[in-house]
Amino acid sequence: MKRRNFLKLLGLLPVYGVATKLNYLSNMTATLPDQPQKMPVLFIGHGSPMNAIEENEFVSGFRTIAKTLPKPKAILCISAHWETRGTYVTAMEKPKTIHDFGGFPQELYQVEYPAPGSPVLASEISHMTAQKVGMDEHEWGLDHGAWSVIRHFYPQADVPVVELSLDYYKTPQQHFELARELQVLRSKGILIMGSGNLVHNLRMVDWQNFSTPDFAYDWAREAQHKMNKLILDGDYSALIRYKSLGSDFEKAIPTPEHFIPLLYALALRDKDENISLFNDMAVAGSLTMTSVIIR
Repeated sequence: MKRRNFLKLLGLLPVYGVATKLNYLSNMTATLPDQPQKMPVLFIGHGSPMNAIEENEFVSGFRTIAKTLPKPKAILCISAHWETRGTYVTAMEKPKTIHDFGGFPQELYQVEYPAPGSPVLASEISHMTAQKVGMDEHEWGLDHGAWSVIRHFYPQADVPVVELSLDYYKTPQQHFELARELQVLRSKGILIMGSGNLVHNLRMVDWQNFSTPDFAYDWAREAQHKMNKLILDGDYSALIRYKSLGSDFEKAIPTPEHFIPLLYALALRDKDENISLFNDMAVAGSLTMTSVIIR
């Protein structure tokens, strides 16, 4: 599978000082209202872009979980497919549907997911964090890490969607700390969703076994089991230090972008919340679709 490189280094956007941020937060009138029910948090194993249009057990899993969720006021998605220098949030009224992949059937390129954006939510995120978050009003939109999954959760495209980029200069610990600062959004009706794949090594995909159910190489299965245990045991410090977890993890996470969205989800978990897995299966030897829900 080959992905076209849609990643652009965004220019420096205006940055607010600490005093300005505090003043903004105290005087802001356009913030999203609180709601009594705290929203769950998700990490979604999104897999192939073809999951956007195919009917399979993973899509069924997305829809099953969607039925158990309260309808959010908006979605904040941290996708593996938007990497930037610095952190940015989409701030346009009508984000475009980005087809950031190549070599797939024409039918997939014709899919549009016309969910609205939320400049209000984007502005709130930009001003609520100690780490700088810039406003992207024109460049990005919704990449397939977001729309190919969210369209199964909300097929009417009637929930605003905002994306938060992954700064490839940040350490896993810095990503985890940034996620902590977003905790308040859950009580404002925002569904926060990380999107990637826990085991994601495209160079080692076994295309001949792509349709073989739950097929995994030994190293991928071992990494899957270790990751699942660390997630369910709440050992997030080990997951943050994933590079020290041995050769299985080196093969499972050759680059960090599909793994880091998991850390955003885990950072948002309160101690008294349940955490569970779904779609916990392997694909083509070197990928896993394991997804996480916290509530």
